[in-house]
Amino acid sequence: MTLFAIVCCSLRLQAQDKQSINGYLVPMCIYNGDTIPCVQLRTVYIFRPLKFKNEKERQEYYRLIRNVKKVYPISREINQAIIETYEYLQTLPNEKARQKHIKRVEKGLKEQYTPRMKKLSFAQGKLLIKLIDRQSNSTSYELVKAFMGPFKAGFYQTFAALFGASLKKEYDPQGEDKLTERVVLMVENGQI
Repeated sequence: MTLFAIVCCSLRLQAQDKQSINGYLVPMCIYNGDTIPCVQLRTVYIFRPLKFKNEKERQEYYRLIRNVKKVYPISREINQAIIETYEYLQTLPNEKARQKHIKRVEKGLKEQYTPRMKKLSFAQGKLLIKLIDRQSNSTSYELVKAFMGPFKAGFYQTFAALFGASLKKEYDPQGEDKLTERVVLMVENGQI
């Protein structure tokens, strides 16, 4: 009888719960004979807290953040297009083929970016010029001159100057654009 009771009770018992463990699978590394998880961590930038002299400065800073978040992805796309175009131009056999390709690329870029550029404010446009320099290590003027020639570069520079902008404006992360660099680094890293 006791054997019957033990068998009946044991049917209801389970040795272990079949619960899944919530966690992450990560690559493993062997370090000094010990197996440890290998996890790539993003760089975290720590800056001193900003102290604003007045409300206007605070609003300008938050406007800069908003503008960088809007314009930075465009500057990255443009830089990628520049790299791809340059690499493809190196494979073309002669100058005539290069010029034909540049005209095709120019037309495609105008179709793709004109609607987006029209939505940018004047300050965002000036910021885009600087961020393109930051991404490509060449001013917008130098890029236009390299791909389209000095005449078009001069034309676009004159057109920009009519509105108080300059395609020759260089990005200075240690000087004039120090605050912009801070915001860009934080946006890149997902901190803001």
